[in-house]
Amino acid sequence: MKRALTLAALVIAGTFTTAASAQTAAKAPDPALVDAYIKSTFGKAPPEWQARIEPDETLKTCNAFHNDVPGAEADKITKRELARVVYPADGKFLGNWKEGAKIANNGRGGQFSDPPGTIAGGNCYACHQMEQKEVSYGTLGPSLTNYGRDRKYDPAEIKNAYTKVYDSQAILACSNMPRFGVNKVLSEQQIKDIVAFLFDPESPINK
Repeated sequence: MKRALTLAALVIAGTFTTAASAQTAAKAPDPALVDAYIKSTFGKAPPEWQARIEPDETLKTCNAFHNDVPGAEADKITKRELARVVYPADGKFLGNWKEGAKIANNGRGGQFSDPPGTIAGGNCYACHQMEQKEVSYGTLGPSLTNYGRDRKYDPAEIKNAYTKVYDSQAILACSNMPRFGVNKVLSEQQIKDIVAFLFDPESPINK
């Protein structure tokens, strides 16, 4: 009886070990297989889209470390990405908060099926709470309610927010946030409008 129980225990343990091993393997698929799959899904996309699926140096590093990069690598990333940020020539970082609110709510753009001239949005609510009255929002990113007010509308914080929207990895290595400016998803004016939505005292975010 005791031997039977021991065998049963070994079978159960073996089952869990196999399941755990399978789960671990599932978390680390063959990079070559993933690369081949991604390329196959974009097989009919225009040439410029084919080029966009190739990861740059920063993404290659983040992928290699599964986004958990050592400090030295993180410093390299933020330094490299900060050099890619293009700040407004007029030195102004705040646009029209009302336009920023529209951009934050717009999830269109960025798909090769979009018709020519489609204006891309930031789709900010997919990851963040912004206006407190909005009941539909994602939680992948932090809440942005009272963003400007909490930071006392500090000009340094305003510039920092512009940098973050333009190239999130210039602030935080391997950030999950898209690099809206570097990847030309949003224009300079759109980024200014988003920053105004965050920092204008009249914006509903700060009410």
